Amino acid sequence: MVHSNVPQRILGVIPARFASTRFPGKALATLGGKTMLQHVWERTQQARYLSSIVIATDDERIAREARRFGAQVRMTLDTHISGTDRVAEVASAETAGVIVNIQGDEPLIEPAAIDAAVLALLEDPETPMATLKRRIEDPHDIENPNVVKVVTDRAGNALYFSRSTIPYHRGGEARTYFKHVGLYVYQRDFLLGYSDLPVGPLEQAEKLEQLRALENGHRIRVAETEYESLGVDTPEDLERLRSVFEASLKTIGSPEKRNG
Repeated sequence: MVHSNVPQRILGVIPARFASTRFPGKALATLGGKTMLQHVWERTQQARYLSSIVIATDDERIAREARRFGAQVRMTLDTHISGTDRVAEVASAETAGVIVNIQGDEPLIEPAAIDAAVLALLEDPETPMATLKRRIEDPHDIENPNVVKVVTDRAGNALYFSRSTIPYHRGGEARTYFKHVGLYVYQRDFLLGYSDLPVGPLEQAEKLEQLRALENGHRIRVAETEYESLGVDTPEDLERLRSVFEASLKTIGSPEKRNG
């Protein structure tokens, strides 16, 4: 982790829980001799703009593993519905003005992607939150409801997120589509009030929590990235990730990767 010259503290929070319907204990699953949690933490350490990083959990097994490899741990309530709520609990006890929610199930998270999302927020202090998008390359992803799409205005603010194909091209010609990459950066005060915002019909329909901000009139700045989000939700996901991980070992330790 490289401390930056930005004028405020930026806290990275990695929410991690043991309970999971499809893959219990996935944060402690191993990849290349390390737990997924350790991989996420080590890669996050390479981000340029984070002042500090903590792992937020309600499970002592995860806390014990995090302390083993040297991470700071914040124990949270076990009643949180989402990772956002867990991150907000941590933020409420911290003084950092900007909070980054880093998914604990993406062991190949790129430090440069974290930096891009942080910069998107810092460039416009009036923006309450920021996230990422990536150009869709696989045509099957365009109509896949598990791949969330995003459209933005000319300034890079989100207009809408959807599981449906957006935009719809009536003429049928090939166009560019973007998928949402679920890494979020928040202004602290906005995050602390996020759970109090009313849930609207769009969030209920799409089951996408970020729509709560848009439905309540708040902007989301979206930065483009080359990072391919590879989350692990099932044991099968982990197996598919192994070949990608082995290839990444050739570059993760290089000076170019660390400084990118």
